[in-house]
Amino acid sequence: MDRGTERGTAHGRAGGNGVAAGRIPLAVVVVDREGLVSHWSRGARRLFGAAKDEAVGRPAVDLLPVSGALPDDDEVAPYGAYSPYDGLGPDLESSLDGRLSYPAAGRARLSAPDSDRIDVLWWAYPLVGPGPERLLVLAADAGGLRHEDTGVGLTMERIAPGFALHTDFPGADELARRLPEILPSMSVGESARIVAQVLELGYPVLEFSQNDRVPVTPDWGVPRRAERKARQERAAAAVASGAPLPQEADDEGEDLEYAAVRERLEFLNEVSGRIGTSLDLSRTIVEVSRAVVPRFTDVAGTYLREQVVAGEGFPEGVPDTTTMWHRVAVEHTDEPGRWDDVVPVGEAMPFPAHTPFFQCMTTGDPVLVPRISEQMGHMIAAQFEKRDIRPLITGRSMLVVPLKARNVVLGFMILLRHPERVEFNDMDRVTGAELAARAGLVLDNARMYTYQESVAETLQDSMLPHIAPRMAGCDIATRYLPGTLLGRVGGDWFDSVKLPGSRTALVVGDVMGHGLNSAAMMGQLRTAVQTMAALDLPPAQLLRNLDDLAQRLGEHYLATCLYAVYDPIRSELRIANAGHIPPVLVRAEDGRSDLLDLPTGAPIGVGGVPFESVEVRVAPGDRLVMCTDGLVEVRGEDIGVGLATLCESAAHPAASMDDACDTIIRALNTRGGRKDDVALLMARLNGIEPEDVAQWRIGHDRTEVGRARSVVREQLHVWGLNSLVDSTELMVSELVTNAVRHSHSRPIELRLVRGETLLCEVDDDDHTLPTLLSTRRLDEFGRGMRVVSTLAREWGTSRTSSGKTVWFELPLPGR
Repeated sequence: MDRGTERGTAHGRAGGNGVAAGRIPLAVVVVDREGLVSHWSRGARRLFGAAKDEAVGRPAVDLLPVSGALPDDDEVAPYGAYSPYDGLGPDLESSLDGRLSYPAAGRARLSAPDSDRIDVLWWAYPLVGPGPERLLVLAADAGGLRHEDTGVGLTMERIAPGFALHTDFPGADELARRLPEILPSMSVGESARIVAQVLELGYPVLEFSQNDRVPVTPDWGVPRRAERKARQERAAAAVASGAPLPQEADDEGEDLEYAAVRERLEFLNEVSGRIGTSLDLSRTIVEVSRAVVPRFTDVAGTYLREQVVAGEGFPEGVPDTTTMWHRVAVEHTDEPGRWDDVVPVGEAMPFPAHTPFFQCMTTGDPVLVPRISEQMGHMIAAQFEKRDIRPLITGRSMLVVPLKARNVVLGFMILLRHPERVEFNDMDRVTGAELAARAGLVLDNARMYTYQESVAETLQDSMLPHIAPRMAGCDIATRYLPGTLLGRVGGDWFDSVKLPGSRTALVVGDVMGHGLNSAAMMGQLRTAVQTMAALDLPPAQLLRNLDDLAQRLGEHYLATCLYAVYDPIRSELRIANAGHIPPVLVRAEDGRSDLLDLPTGAPIGVGGVPFESVEVRVAPGDRLVMCTDGLVEVRGEDIGVGLATLCESAAHPAASMDDACDTIIRALNTRGGRKDDVALLMARLNGIEPEDVAQWRIGHDRTEVGRARSVVREQLHVWGLNSLVDSTELMVSELVTNAVRHSHSRPIELRLVRGETLLCEVDDDDHTLPTLLSTRRLDEFGRGMRVVSTLAREWGTSRTSSGKTVWFELPLPGR
């Protein structure tokens, strides 16, 4: 016999503020896979009356109290008579014959030879491993817990057993190391403390505490049925209402039902603390599912309405048979993968009216099925095409609880217990309802947050333009990152606008602040910039007008803005700045990157401040990088550090424009501390070669229309665009005819540009923009623009400082 079990004692401490210690004999028994005793401690000999030599090798059922029933009166039970767990747990025989696969506990009263009746508490822990041992059984004399010299009475609410590390059965050391697995409901810290105490003391321990968590609690007493039922009802009412528990106890100590109710209240409080740690819907779903397994149930399947999963709103009211329910989580204690193929996460299905699930989601009340019969198992399995779910559910106890909030059913949970485990009862129904109510509220908060995020993202996306990756003479790439802490809606924006003369306006702006008001202000300013850019205003004048508009809007907002116009034919940038951080220009020739030296200007909304434009010469292949300060500014760090990092990362070679943007984001977004939105626009200034541009001046004589057709035809032949000659010639004829008819003194300008498309522009000094007219068969005028609208891939008009420009584009052959 080992020296730990030789002493055969246990150490205890009472829960609460006071501590009472005592030593109680503890029996340690190990049963092998054949059901035979392989270890029998001296504590077992004292408790059960059999010596080690007599016990080892014998069937455990012959030595341990595994059958019989406790009488309702004071009649002494015969040896081996035992009190079942009274609907709150399995009997020891279920563990001994291998039907239990999880920790269990119970209480037995027996009469041993030459001794009075003894009251035994037992714990059974299944062992998993390569050795022959299958079950660890611990037992103690409950009567010893009431002895005055121990200082410990039956007011204890938790008993967590430990065991000797120096036992003489194979695998004992490994068993000790796996104590947290054997006691899955106990915290890792508490398990480590027990292990440390066993190491120090060298003998088995019993741990008493109001706070310890053990898989099951032994039966402390068996009250009479009528009295027990009445107390159960009062206790259930207390759980449902949240009222304090009535202080009722019988003459043997605190009633088991009240200990169980307190356990359930503690369980609910513990669950409440474990769920809702974030507003992420997916994480909340996992937290809710894992909170109940294995302590309350062995299997938990969570289903949510389709709209909840999608982060959408849905009409209030009772679900029906067409409502789609998504299976969003399945937690279980079975072997890994057993449920995955049959009930995969992510599947969506409706439920017929005859199922308990439909009853739960339409009434909003829990549905209790003590045991799933073969008939019900077949009925449920009918929902799963080509998959037989019956082996997984038949014979199990089932509780279906609704997940609802604000009188709306969001989903439901299907809770199943192993056939060997005690059935769900009315107390479990109350506990499940309370659990579902708390979980439903947390899920609804996460749903509402997800819905609001979706609305915010939709709003932000609708305000940010979808910029074409290629404009005349330049390629463009953009990135937008929402603020990490201050919401997903902000005032940062970028834009590009097609201008006459094959030019492109590039814009980046930032309304100071966050939230819907800033986003609304941003939307107004962006629309104003687009409108004024279409008027071909010079950059400084555009910012001046934008500042005036901000004053008229009456909003107490400031905004910064950087406005640049790129002329690919002249290889020139014209830039004006309104309080924005300067852009970076990366030279293609040597890879050098520099911040452009621009007049800073005052933010939009200050009022009465002049703006200046700067002209910058560029070469083909140069890249312009424009961003908002959220990318380079970090709290507690000088902005110069971020600007230097921006210059360095912008100069890094990249295979594409998108890769170049990602390089900048990685370099600046990993420093930590970013809280602001980020808008980034990068333009590669490719330019347009002189041989790809042809332009002519056209006089005001009607005979010039024929000359215009002739020069266009000749130029298209030179460019090898013979297939475009007829349509281009016809549309040029219409535009030049209109210009000759309506222009005044300045010569008409005709330009062809060969790039990604064939662009044709006609400029004149008339400010009236042409429009599409409804024409009748005999009308002499109004057909020209309809011809252009029909033949061109895209066409448009814009005012200029000296008149207007009318243009159209045709796709090049093969593109």
